[in-house]
Amino acid sequence: MEEKTNIIKDLSIEEREEIFVDIARTLEDTAREALVEGNMHFAVLSNNMAEAIRVNADELARDDPENAERVLLEATAMISQFEAMHPYRMVSMAVH
Repeated sequence: MEEKTNIIKDLSIEEREEIFVDIARTLEDTAREALVEGNMHFAVLSNNMAEAIRVNADELARDDPENAERVLLEATAMISQFEAMHPYRMVSMAVH
């Protein structure tokens, strides 16, 4: 974890904030997929985490890198858990 924290420290504030926004977007996508599959509990947790990260992205990017790393680890663990439980995701073939 120390090595990852050092990587976070090496990034600029803008790059860190962009990472948090991206992870929030991924959590929102995961929440949407979980909702479609009927997993309301996971959808709510994922959506709440995404909202908290998005609202606090600036502060997370500027403050203590160790806390930022913990948030990133929790978010990626949640995404990984969903992907492990749903290895064969639904793919939309809709033409818009």
